[in-house]
Amino acid sequence: MVAFGKKLKATQIQEWQRYYINYKLLKKKVNQYTRQIQNGSGNHLHVLKEFSLMLDNQLEKIVLFILEQQGLLAKRLSDLREQQDTAFEQGGVLDMSEVREAYQSVGRDLLRLLFFVEMNAVGLRKILKKFDKHLGYGFTAYYVKTRANHPYSQLQQIFKHVGFGAVVGAISRNLVVLQDNQENYVSIYDHPVLPLQDPIVSSIRAAVDRLTNSTDFLHFLGKHAMIMQDDLPSPSDDNLSDEGYDFMSLLLNLTNTFLYMVNTYIIVPTADNYSLSLGAAATVCGAVIGSMAVAQIFSSVYFSAWSNKSYLRPLMFSSVVLFIGNTLYALAYDLDSISVLLIGRLFCGLGSARAVNRRYISDCVPPKMRMKASAGFVTASALGMACGPALACLFQTKFKLFNLTFNEDTLPGWFMALAWIIYLLWLWISFKEPPKPEGNIAPQESSHGRTADDAMENGLKQPLLISPKENQQDNDDNEGQELDCDDETAEENHKPATSIVAAYRLLTPSIKVQLLIYFMLKYAMEVLLAESSVITEFYFEWSTRTVALFLACLGLTVLPINVLVGTYISNIFEERQVLLMSEFIVCVGIVMSFHVGIPYSVLQYVISALITFVSAEVLEGVNLSLLSRVMSSRLSRGTYNGGLLSTEAGTLARVLADGTITVAGYWSESKLLNTTLLPSLVICIISIIATCFTYNSLY
Repeated sequence: MVAFGKKLKATQIQEWQRYYINYKLLKKKVNQYTRQIQNGSGNHLHVLKEFSLMLDNQLEKIVLFILEQQGLLAKRLSDLREQQDTAFEQGGVLDMSEVREAYQSVGRDLLRLLFFVEMNAVGLRKILKKFDKHLGYGFTAYYVKTRANHPYSQLQQIFKHVGFGAVVGAISRNLVVLQDNQENYVSIYDHPVLPLQDPIVSSIRAAVDRLTNSTDFLHFLGKHAMIMQDDLPSPSDDNLSDEGYDFMSLLLNLTNTFLYMVNTYIIVPTADNYSLSLGAAATVCGAVIGSMAVAQIFSSVYFSAWSNKSYLRPLMFSSVVLFIGNTLYALAYDLDSISVLLIGRLFCGLGSARAVNRRYISDCVPPKMRMKASAGFVTASALGMACGPALACLFQTKFKLFNLTFNEDTLPGWFMALAWIIYLLWLWISFKEPPKPEGNIAPQESSHGRTADDAMENGLKQPLLISPKENQQDNDDNEGQELDCDDETAEENHKPATSIVAAYRLLTPSIKVQLLIYFMLKYAMEVLLAESSVITEFYFEWSTRTVALFLACLGLTVLPINVLVGTYISNIFEERQVLLMSEFIVCVGIVMSFHVGIPYSVLQYVISALITFVSAEVLEGVNLSLLSRVMSSRLSRGTYNGGLLSTEAGTLARVLADGTITVAGYWSESKLLNTTLLPSLVICIISIIATCFTYNSLY
């Protein structure tokens, strides 16, 4: 794996070297400030003022150079336009291939400038994070807030690519006009979504999209999937070969995601009645639902390890195990055995291949399509969550066939068993195993894997750019050695974590808090969903169909909420602000759910459930979006990756929530609601307090 410093040295433009952000100088100042504060000799106000001035000077140097280069590009485009106009007026003939090559040349130079801006943006973001990490200030929030919207803002040039739009537009328009195979249209402006044939335009658009750090719906969903994207890819990444990518294989991967979520939630409306029919208490539904999550804790690890070698074999194994599990679940009724029922659900959990689903997208989908595939993963999960209960409400029938009983309790099992058999056949026929990188490199270390995120080892960074003069001064930095040791580029610092313990050691306090938040919201959502059939029957005497429709409606809110957050809320508020506010609203929803004094009404239950579920969904998206940005690159590769850690945190929360329901139910169904809500409330309050303590590091 190429170290971050080497990657930057290989991609930087040598003749522009002195215009890059002086990351090493800024890092040395941070180390100096840290020692001063620790020794009690530093003045906080002086530190903030001096460091702000240094950053302003660095930004001014970068921005003035960007403006100079934009002017040179604009002059070249103007000269090209004059040549075309002169030839047209004089009736001459231009060599269109030469003109097109000239525009492509300008495009390539524009691409270099965009990468220059991108590297400086990443450097600025990382030095701000380093400052807050070592000195404990909320400096980033102050600096960005005071500079971003000022009328003389230079941050806008860095983060909003001010002035690039006209250059990009001129190159794009002229290259479209000069295409050999033009469509029958008046101009490019009449067809804004017209696919451009020139690869240089596609590369420019991809670079602009990365530079804006877009928070639109697609990117928001992609981060929601915890499939981490490249922070600072090289220009060549846009032209990576699509060898090994197969759309049908991706579709099969997403279908597995969808079917598994259907399998998870299809039994929720009927689990209590099924338990009663087998002679157990209704609240054993918690154990029935939770047994799948118990097995998933272990299956996530071995599936993640298996995906280092293959994708087809673990997906096939998953389908077979899920077929067996659902068959056992359906047969438990005729066998009159609660044990068979639980074993069936355990088998279903052992077939959870979500780790493979994530790894396939991260490893085998080309970078230009990876965000769309990540959004597809989240969409498939959301649709499966809604379709599961909706299908359950359709199975309101009862008949016997070959001495097997088919009713509302067993039909979910039989239906899913059939679905997995059909899926297995489709998988066997259509899935193409992608080629492995040479040298048996782990998939996530392939050529289209991580690049700039390799610098984020345990939250500590490498200098962004090092000039020759600064290299000569390396021996003069011994006084800061204890702080600069963070930035060593030893090979072992770039290897994936080899165990859960090693992965845990890579977690910074803020990441631990974000995993706690994920645990909390999954716990609260599982309590709400898993006990819904018992609670609504006890208080309101709802039928299975009514419960199923209610849960399906809750599931259908997932995508609209993500649209709202991804396209609107995240563009107005900081994600950490949305994070904290969502936690408060989850807390409000939980408090509203308690049954205290007055009779428990349908209106109270529905409103409180809707508030809890929707705010938890908002919280999940924002939390995972933040987590995907700040997690160490060592957790983006190998078996013990960030996706696995978040999955394990969420699965453990579901296990404990379902266990709480089962245990509380043995005391009294009348006390079930309050007994299960109390732990949710306590965990939610703890997560809010933890978020407040780490708020300045959540960005």
